[in-house]
Amino acid sequence: MKDYKTENLRNVVLVGHGYSGKTTIAEAMLFNTGVLDRFGKVDDGTSTTDFDPEEIKRKISISAAIAPCDMNDIRINLIDTPGYFDFVGEVVAAMRVGDSAVITVDSVSGVEVGVEKAWDLVENAKMPALFFVNKMDRENSDFSKVLNQLRTVFGNKVVPVMVPIGSEASFRGVIDLIDMKARVAENNKCIEMEIPSGFESLVEEYRNMIIEAVAQTDEQLMEKYFNGEELTPDEIIKGFRLGVISGDVIPVLCGAAIKNMGIETLMYTLKKFMPSPADRQYATGTNLKTNEKFIAKIDAAAPFSAQVFKTVADPFVGKISMFKVLSGAMTHDMEIYNVNKEKKEKLGNLFLLRGKKQVMVDKLVAGDIGAVAKLQFTTTGDTLCDFNNPVMYDTIIFPAPSISMAIEPKSKGDEDKIGNGLHRLVEEDPTLRVEKNTETHQTLISGTGEQHLEIITKRLANKFGVEVVLSDPKIPYRETIKKSAKAEGKHKKQSGGHGQFGHVWIEFEPILDGNMDIEFVDKVVGGVVPRQYIPAVEKGLRESMVEGVLAGYPVVNIRCSLYDGSYHPVDSAEMPFKVAASLAYRKGMASANPVLLEPIYHVEVIVPDEYMGDIIGDLNKKRGKILGMEQEGKFQKVTAEAPLAEMFKYATDLRSITQARGSFSMHFSRYEEVPAQYSAKIVETANANREKEQN
Repeated sequence: MKDYKTENLRNVVLVGHGYSGKTTIAEAMLFNTGVLDRFGKVDDGTSTTDFDPEEIKRKISISAAIAPCDMNDIRINLIDTPGYFDFVGEVVAAMRVGDSAVITVDSVSGVEVGVEKAWDLVENAKMPALFFVNKMDRENSDFSKVLNQLRTVFGNKVVPVMVPIGSEASFRGVIDLIDMKARVAENNKCIEMEIPSGFESLVEEYRNMIIEAVAQTDEQLMEKYFNGEELTPDEIIKGFRLGVISGDVIPVLCGAAIKNMGIETLMYTLKKFMPSPADRQYATGTNLKTNEKFIAKIDAAAPFSAQVFKTVADPFVGKISMFKVLSGAMTHDMEIYNVNKEKKEKLGNLFLLRGKKQVMVDKLVAGDIGAVAKLQFTTTGDTLCDFNNPVMYDTIIFPAPSISMAIEPKSKGDEDKIGNGLHRLVEEDPTLRVEKNTETHQTLISGTGEQHLEIITKRLANKFGVEVVLSDPKIPYRETIKKSAKAEGKHKKQSGGHGQFGHVWIEFEPILDGNMDIEFVDKVVGGVVPRQYIPAVEKGLRESMVEGVLAGYPVVNIRCSLYDGSYHPVDSAEMPFKVAASLAYRKGMASANPVLLEPIYHVEVIVPDEYMGDIIGDLNKKRGKILGMEQEGKFQKVTAEAPLAEMFKYATDLRSITQARGSFSMHFSRYEEVPAQYSAKIVETANANREKEQN
């Protein structure tokens, strides 16, 4: 592929609701630029950017995929992203390296939640964007209705730049309101022609919206507009581009990607009006020589720097690091410096990724997106730069996991394979977390949704050959007592030679100050238990309290006071006193009204106003306690406390209740007694499981 200057690059992120046609738009653009000689279809599993086996099987995008194509004198790096919210991490990574966004909107469904979420990401990134109303050939498609929705939800800066010619089955092309030409499909070709009759009033109405928006981008144009003077075509084009890049104008286009209608005009709009990397600021960074913060601007003349935004774990090729060059240029075989890891890396072959295909290149300039294989130390978010000019770009902030499941192999002996596979997948997916719970002895994986975790299990099977099962994590319950009790423990054994003798009286009391510790108190007087054996008594108690008498959970909030006992001058030793303490523990705990404690989590839920009643009702069903409500921007924040046992699937429940418009976070608060009606069943289940494990 030929070399391009920074100003001739367009990095475009395709975002929107699931099934709105992002992948098909990318396919159409690749076809129109001659990259493909055959138009692939999502339903057939032949599209360029949906190549993963699970993507083909499910007919959805799971990962962000790059698709560069050359359009005359520019390169458009398309980044096709998933529409499903479980894979939002892929969208976040793509937004970091994109310079503009195409937000796809279904012409029938209109402004769905995926469109709103895409808009929020675009706004947070301060990124220029346009809306593409897709599937105009579908039954019940309605461009004017969708346009009105867009303007109602997102404001009057949303401006139509197209008029559809026909609708539903009779949709056959578009009128471009910038150059005032019609483009229609004839014999699988896009034909440019004069605007057909019958569209005069609509063209005039929409054209006036454009001119009004353009006039507001420049004082001279505004003055000319208010004086009733006509703006020249060049003034309209210049003002329109300024408005788009500044975010003051959001164009609305339309088409039917599956029939390759409206795509030519979309490509023309990307080339003519959307920013190059040189027109945009990147993230903030730090100059490590001066320790000063700076706002990164893409600069081909500066020393080399780049940031890795995505990692692919390929079991055959090895690790592939995808990056955006932010300054200078990158050439194959150059030595670079990873400032995050403080390690030098040697580059191998440089390539562009087009779906799964690698296109080798010798050089990538500032603003371009490429990939390299087998970097030894580099992971997602790392900054690569010139050793003598170290800079570090702010890391990419990925969404925190919201759901956890326990994972184990279907076949015994595959534990190591699971560990290795998960390690590779964590490198690939920053929204995935893996931890070993030392208390429950389970390996837990955490992600952004149930479908996300399901895909992880499929990738373990497809990439690393290990079959796994997911289950709900075990709850780390605790046990304590509610009243005081005194108990005797006596261990006496005679078996020839020296015997064993240990004898103690211990008082067990609940600690009511919220302290989770076990407290041991020595109240022995008169030497009834010799000093050298008292540590053995404490040790015996602490070892016993790892398992409670109810269901085998660790014991907390308890004070143990050794106040009496006896010993044998010959047969007493540390071990008999440990055993005696253990015996006293079993008796004392059983008679001190033992109870089960469960972890309580502090929960913050952020939702639109209209879902407040449903959210509060659902939290009450989950044994939650509402602590407060407050306005947070355009949303309401509900603060509550709820048992962890009720919250494992809350990410799924919240998504269902709010149509994915809500979000939440939670963290551990304290332990609290389990209500009696739930405790008996938990104890019964736990003891049954312990018996099963012992057998």
